[in-house]
Amino acid sequence: MSSLRISLAQINTTVGDFSGNSELILEMAREAAGLGADVVAFPELAICGYPPEDLLLRSSFIEESRIALDKLAMDAKELPPLIVGSLDFDRHLYNSASILHKGRVIADYHKQKLPNYGVFDEQRYFQAGKSALLCRVKGVDIGVNICEDIWYPDGPISDAALAGAQLIVNINASPFAKNRSADRERMISTRAADHTVAIAYVNQVGGQDELVFDGNSFISMADGQIRDHAPSFENFLLTSDIEFEDILQRQLHDSRLRQMRSARGAEMPLEIEHVELVHASSEKVDISDVIKFDMISTEEEVYRGLVTGTRDYLHKSGFEHAFIALSGGIDSALVGAIAVDALGPVNVTGVSMPSRYSSDGSVTDAEDLATRLGIELLSLPIEGVHASVLDSLLPEFARSENSDAGVAGENVQSRIRGMLMMALSNHRPKSMVLTTGNKSEYACGYATLYGDMVGGFAVIKDVPKTLVWQLSRWRNSIGEVIPENSITKAPSAELRPDQLDSDSLPEYDILDPIIEFYVEDDLSFESIVSKGFDEKLVRRVIGMVNRNEYKRRQSPPGVKITTRAFGRDRRLPMATRYSGV
Repeated sequence: MSSLRISLAQINTTVGDFSGNSELILEMAREAAGLGADVVAFPELAICGYPPEDLLLRSSFIEESRIALDKLAMDAKELPPLIVGSLDFDRHLYNSASILHKGRVIADYHKQKLPNYGVFDEQRYFQAGKSALLCRVKGVDIGVNICEDIWYPDGPISDAALAGAQLIVNINASPFAKNRSADRERMISTRAADHTVAIAYVNQVGGQDELVFDGNSFISMADGQIRDHAPSFENFLLTSDIEFEDILQRQLHDSRLRQMRSARGAEMPLEIEHVELVHASSEKVDISDVIKFDMISTEEEVYRGLVTGTRDYLHKSGFEHAFIALSGGIDSALVGAIAVDALGPVNVTGVSMPSRYSSDGSVTDAEDLATRLGIELLSLPIEGVHASVLDSLLPEFARSENSDAGVAGENVQSRIRGMLMMALSNHRPKSMVLTTGNKSEYACGYATLYGDMVGGFAVIKDVPKTLVWQLSRWRNSIGEVIPENSITKAPSAELRPDQLDSDSLPEYDILDPIIEFYVEDDLSFESIVSKGFDEKLVRRVIGMVNRNEYKRRQSPPGVKITTRAFGRDRRLPMATRYSGV
């Protein structure tokens, strides 16, 4: 058995940018050819970008995608065989892995397991495939499948292994969530060991709307050991030499595959397509300095995911500049740091909008943050506008039983700020407002519609408050940009005298676990109480979460970093009488 040099190209594609995506694929394929790669694999739907959503219902989009694939095949005719995520239409639409070789599309593998949960709606668009594909390169049989196919222990990977594959290439568009990469590696290594095959896992990187993709491509050997690993959130070409003598010996000594073949007998459930790919690879060069294993902390990975998601959402949507309302608090400070790391300080402007209730410390903390980040800070005091609006409203408020302006009066300040922020964004071309609310606030409705929820992108919408503090501490560990006072002072909306978040919400170290159990894990009221939480408090939190679905529906999109983000992940009715308590 020979060795095989494989390159896994984790790239940042853009939905609908057929020429740009093709050029990125060609660039990586040429680099792989220069390293002597025998085969190069690219992520799921790399040609058209992922996820294309209802663009898949347009025949013109499907046709342009295939035209781009055919052109790519011609442009890559002198390069090694490529495995490229694409669309294939043959009476039905398929999520495909296309094999490009010698100027044409040699074969298409159609994804068999179509996810239809969480952020995935693939059964809305695609027909499931029914056949396996094996490509022979330098005497090695390579099974090809796509993303969800590998998650089933007795699915397409089993079919390929029973057909004789020594290597499985699995192409992916697997979105990031906190700690997800470790889960993937455990699962993939288990699949490799159970089927006595090596697995090459390639994942895309970059942000697309609310989703962000982390890459973390890797090679798992047939004993389940992870050998070579690409970094998180970077375009990267992972190139690896796989020796197949050890894999063959392991297969000869492992009787499980033989027993599975015998058990299936003539009942193999699908047809298997075999293609031979012959390519004269260029001279192998030393790749010891190319292979990279990148292990980072949870805080760093989440922070980099937020930076990537923010940068790509603005740039892919045609925006270049961001405005951020800086209150001196921890949330806006973290969003400011993320925005600067994503866009650069020259492309970020902070806005201080003090009111009669703003403390001197909040103003100076905002100024300190702007100085540390190297960004421009505008000062737009709202007292004059605030007083004028109250003058208009107070006569009407006085006619009601509750003559005090109350919460409505407090929220006037937030809505004035929202109006000013949108006016600034509207006036400056290619500029977007980044909102600063966190997941804990969005969960409980502790945010003002048409006020602090106003903007184009909610950077930390899926980040619980306790994680906001952790991320801020981590960011300061590599460069102290967030003022210590912003981290340590008690959180406050500063919409009335001496106001604290704890006046309206439980302490965040108690609130956040309840929200996680209810929102992300879907645990019942009784189950959450059984974990030691106060019954009255749990009932109150669940009530706040349920009542404020209508607010969340009107919030901007934001980076998904948990397993259950509001919006695409968690979809509940706004008008319902089911309380769950």
